[in-house]
Amino acid sequence: MSVALQEKANNIPLPFEVKRIAGRIGAELTGIKLSGDLSPETYKAIRATLLEHRVIFFRGQQHLDDAEQERFAKLFGDLVAHPTEKVRNGSTAILELDTGNGNGKADQWHTDVTFVDAYPQISILRSVQVPDYGGDTVWANTVAAYEHLPAELKDLADNLWAVHSNKYDYAAQRPHATEAEKKHYESTFASTQYETEHPVVRIHPETGEKSLILGYFIQKFVGQNHVDSAKLFEILQGHVTKLENTVRWRWQAGDVVIWDNRSTQHYAINDYGDQRRIVRRSTIAGDVPVSTDGKHSRIRSKVVPLRPQAAE
Repeated sequence: MSVALQEKANNIPLPFEVKRIAGRIGAELTGIKLSGDLSPETYKAIRATLLEHRVIFFRGQQHLDDAEQERFAKLFGDLVAHPTEKVRNGSTAILELDTGNGNGKADQWHTDVTFVDAYPQISILRSVQVPDYGGDTVWANTVAAYEHLPAELKDLADNLWAVHSNKYDYAAQRPHATEAEKKHYESTFASTQYETEHPVVRIHPETGEKSLILGYFIQKFVGQNHVDSAKLFEILQGHVTKLENTVRWRWQAGDVVIWDNRSTQHYAINDYGDQRRIVRRSTIAGDVPVSTDGKHSRIRSKVVPLRPQAAE
């Protein structure tokens, strides 16, 4: 039982109100002002609520700036920058996703940064500017997805490993991307190329639950060809994104969302045209996933592509 549930059972009031948003994932927390000065008890209650609901939402946090977002994020653990250094925005702890500079449309289902071995455990996203319409984000519960698999698919997933990479055919995946977006992808997110093998099913280090590691950083399943991998991926990923496993959030400026990156996927809906959307993300250092049979994820390669030398 989580701390939050135990406190409810003992009739100990939480330092905020919790309102569930969807049946299997998501809760809004009200009556709290986020900062780096929260008491240890309040932080523990927030973390317990996060573990219970996978993703938690806060409205009206306009008082946060980058510095205070960092201070708040540090309550959860060590901050890590995005592994592709060129996506950093001044601060090593804040990643700005701004559609105004060809960045920020993460409209593929994914878990953050699974192309490295110890990918982030928690992500904290603050909304700075929102479009007049569209731009919602959807999260999916990968623990519930595993739990609701048929027994035969669970057995299959338990024994599968997959290759994750940030190098993929961007033009094929994003046929309507602008030239600015293509250039931004090539010069930033693909400037260092990673390949990592993860188990398809990992054991959550805090709850002991089993969750699926899938999403569109997957290139193929280990030991399977690309054709069979694509079919297997479609089957398993389809269970993750069933509507019953999801929650959708309509952003307002000043919102903060925190998700457990070890038990969720998310998708930023690209339905707002040329309007500008700015969000800033902090990520908390994670651990190397462990499979159902006790094996750890492993790095296959890290490659920095050679660039032509300037003429002398």
